[in-house]
Amino acid sequence: MEKFYLTLSVGIGWYCTYFVVLNRKSTCVILLLFLLTITYKSHAKNTRMLFLQDPYQITGVVTDSLGTPIPSVTIKLKNKKGIETNTDQNGRYILVVPNEFAKNTILIFSIIGFNQEEVLTKGRTKIDIHLIEASTEIDEVVVTAFGQKARKEDVVGSITTINPSDLKIPSSNLTTALVGRASGIIGYQRSGEPGADNANFFIRGVTTFGYKVDPLILIDNVESNNTDLARLQVDDIESFSILKDATAAAVYGARGANGVLLITTKQGRKESLSVSVRVENSLSTPTKQVELADPITYMKLANEALLGRDPLNNSPYLLKQIELTPPGGSLEYPAVDWQKELLKDNTMNQRANLSVRGGGVIAQYYVSGSLNQDNGILKVPKVSNFNNNVNLKSYSLRSNVNIDLTKTTQLNVRLSGTFDDYNGPLQSGSKTYRDIMRAVPTKFQPYYPPGENYRYVQHIMFGNGDEGNYLNPYAEMVKGYREYNQSRMQAQLELNQNFDVITEGLSATLRTTTTRYAFYEVSRQYNPFFYKYNGLDDNGNYLYTIYNEDAGTEYLNYSQGNKDVSSIFSMQGIINYQRKFGDHSINSMLVGTMSSELNGNPGSLQLSLPHRNLNLAGKFTYGYLGKYNLEANFGYNGSERFSKDERFGFFPSIGVAWNVSKENFFEVFKSVVSNFRLRATYGLVGNDAIGSPEQRFYYLSEVNMNSSDKSWTFGPNLEESLKGVDVSRYPNSTITWETSYKTNVALELGLFNNQVEMQVDWFNENRKNIFMQRADIPATMGLSAPIQANIGEAKGSGIDMSSSYTKSFYNGLWIKGMLNFTYATSKYVVYEEPHYDYPWLYRSGYPINIARGYIADRLFIDDQEVKNSPEQQLGGDVIAGDIKYIDINGDGRITSLDIAPLGYPTVPEINYGFGFSLGYKGFDFSVFFQGLARESFFIDPKATGPFRSYTYDGETVAGSVQNQVLQVYADDHWSEENKNLYALYPRLSWTAGNPNNEVTSTWWMRNGEFLRLKQLEVGYTFGNKGTLKRMGIGTFRLYGNGLNLWTLSRFKLWDVEMAGNGLNYPIQKVFNLGLKVDF
Repeated sequence: MEKFYLTLSVGIGWYCTYFVVLNRKSTCVILLLFLLTITYKSHAKNTRMLFLQDPYQITGVVTDSLGTPIPSVTIKLKNKKGIETNTDQNGRYILVVPNEFAKNTILIFSIIGFNQEEVLTKGRTKIDIHLIEASTEIDEVVVTAFGQKARKEDVVGSITTINPSDLKIPSSNLTTALVGRASGIIGYQRSGEPGADNANFFIRGVTTFGYKVDPLILIDNVESNNTDLARLQVDDIESFSILKDATAAAVYGARGANGVLLITTKQGRKESLSVSVRVENSLSTPTKQVELADPITYMKLANEALLGRDPLNNSPYLLKQIELTPPGGSLEYPAVDWQKELLKDNTMNQRANLSVRGGGVIAQYYVSGSLNQDNGILKVPKVSNFNNNVNLKSYSLRSNVNIDLTKTTQLNVRLSGTFDDYNGPLQSGSKTYRDIMRAVPTKFQPYYPPGENYRYVQHIMFGNGDEGNYLNPYAEMVKGYREYNQSRMQAQLELNQNFDVITEGLSATLRTTTTRYAFYEVSRQYNPFFYKYNGLDDNGNYLYTIYNEDAGTEYLNYSQGNKDVSSIFSMQGIINYQRKFGDHSINSMLVGTMSSELNGNPGSLQLSLPHRNLNLAGKFTYGYLGKYNLEANFGYNGSERFSKDERFGFFPSIGVAWNVSKENFFEVFKSVVSNFRLRATYGLVGNDAIGSPEQRFYYLSEVNMNSSDKSWTFGPNLEESLKGVDVSRYPNSTITWETSYKTNVALELGLFNNQVEMQVDWFNENRKNIFMQRADIPATMGLSAPIQANIGEAKGSGIDMSSSYTKSFYNGLWIKGMLNFTYATSKYVVYEEPHYDYPWLYRSGYPINIARGYIADRLFIDDQEVKNSPEQQLGGDVIAGDIKYIDINGDGRITSLDIAPLGYPTVPEINYGFGFSLGYKGFDFSVFFQGLARESFFIDPKATGPFRSYTYDGETVAGSVQNQVLQVYADDHWSEENKNLYALYPRLSWTAGNPNNEVTSTWWMRNGEFLRLKQLEVGYTFGNKGTLKRMGIGTFRLYGNGLNLWTLSRFKLWDVEMAGNGLNYPIQKVFNLGLKVDF
């Protein structure tokens, strides 16, 4: 109940009033007028005003976005001191306002942890408002190198942060959520297969043609890989920072040239116990399935392909078979839809997470566990007694405990583990997809019913033809399964010591981490029995011929797969000094690190030796008046890869920043431009991962003293032999670091009290000392191994920007919008090559990752045009309907001298994302779009060519293959009836293909740009009221969301983001329902 106090202020006014009554003079009447000032005082705040009239009161309730009352909110008049009050425990307030401000004034609502709101009264006496929670950690504090924190307004380097809530998508793979969410990231996803669906991403593109191009990933300051990031649970993330320029990444020296992803996990807090539970169930289906021609069309086009090149050939399919083959086929006339036989339309996936957080004065804790189950869309056959559909179960556990040993000493203990249990087909889900695309649909059934004659057969009777030599993708899928188990466990101890007793602002951190990784796999399979259908006997029973009676097996064999174990130990020692002296502030850091990695199953002598690194780094920042900032950093790193003269590298950087909006002359603009800040940095960053892990110790040679390849024979009859000496690498003591010279200039802008925020960065990078193989080595030197050196150079530049808009209204409606854009291009500057006569043959000056091939003109009109055109010396017989190429050098021939750079790079130069979210009370809605541009990719004419017999590099195929026909090729290819010179596919060929039509060229080049509705979400949160409050439930949220729901692209064959990998396991569209409960 509100408490009221009356305070009596006495003001005495002497008034003499003369009354004349009945012509008689009255005496002077002294009237004492007591002016009462009523002072209203709530238990939260005193407000004292003097009124001559009744006061004007504004009342209302302040709640959060869920409708939960917020106590202790300050409500005051804008630009009027002394008129304010606070909300009580129920969020209610009463503000007494002078009448002169009653009709048109602005109320300010503010409290730590929520966005400040301003509301125009417009004469109202009741104003209820919802405040939007603000994340101080994300919006105002930035996590920088080695886990240090800095105020956003003091950061000089180019660092982008992602709010972890923006990464919550219906997927168990975190990497698929990154692209488009932050400026500076270029990336894409090429597969949707569980366990093989990691996205590829790069910070500000690819500016090297060396070995390592991806960024350094640090989770809780420990170097991690892409899979570690993929398995990290969004619920566990406290902060996510992207370090892009030299000043931000220079302290990582040898590992920072490609940028740094810095993720920290949640810690305990000094608060009461809170429990959070999240459960999701989703349905996934391919975003787009490749459409294949039906078996009847397949047979007709097969005849066209063979006879169209040579009319004297025999038709592979007789007209009788084509006419008698019914839709869906029969035992005698098969017509198999392999996609329908092997694939499901959709599958179900589940995700669950439980976290506990809290703590007291001495110890704080955060503990979480999660389970994710992702299933494939392979159709498990009823005739098999085991499940070989893709199934990936991922478990993760995390425990972060902070213990205050003393007032100045804190011990942090972090334990985490991720565990993968995989079950699936013998090779992969993508291999099953590729088999479907190469299986003949008209030769045999996937398997045959045994019937009366074969009722005692104990195995599946798989179909086949041509003596059992064809690929049967059904048999390949169901004949066995593969299992693997993968685990990664990590323990980290961190000791933080405050040395204020020595000098204020001095502290130190000692951090040790050990990581254990293990992997093993096993496979079990049988050899299928293949049969041919031979019709019916006199009793109407099936007759078959078995092809491989001696080779088939009825039991599962065991095959031991790969085994791998490794351990990593790292240590970091950090000394910090942070202090403010009046208008001056200083923040400095000195870090020493060491790491050692040992592989238990190395496979080679070089890999069996420990991988070790030793580093020293420093950082110094200076600030004056909060306006001017100076930052200098260095990294001094040692690498085992190089000789003693090149082993250590020094990588310095410097940066400055100026907050113009804090200058006095800027005050006139502050009502519109609330923040205007300029930053500039320059520095040097290194990269010692210039070759594969097997390429170590470049200063040492590799010599095989007993090489069979270099053996020689002697004796009267050349019967004697000795093995020789084979040099596979020559020593080079001058090989050293790849170095990157980075420049960054940035503008930060805030408008309308930072409701609109924008950041624009221009960057430039010169990459030098790129490790590559030399080309100008005369053959007369007689060297048996290539010579390698640091001679390559590349250059990159671009712009990245981000903007956001946040607005909340007094009625509880709030809106947030965001936009991210990144443009990053790069090119070769120095690339040692042989001498060429034509400039287009050189790489120098052209973009990195750009494909090279022939420029297609159109299809040949007729054979006469073929004769009159430059001779195409690319292989195969060229006739009407084949691809015609442009003779660039004009020598009358199409040869390798006509190869030129084609299109855009295969890594996109532009990535962007935009979206918005809004809420009203407990309801929320959000949508996010993601896209890319300036990317080219190439359709593989061998993998997609109709009837082509093709196997991928390094692939083993069980039987002869013959590509199916894509429906788009069936609809639009050159033929005698359709002499379209720009048809989608040229004249058909038989199994050997036509080399002329299969070279890399613009004919197969496609534009990879697209715009995708990446995510859409609708939810409702029930606040801490009524039954939920009595049950101890803080919030109860129900939501539904979708992933990869819609795509706009000119490419229609498959999901365009898969680029040239479209015949593999497709990217998935996901529909998800979820429940989140906080106690």
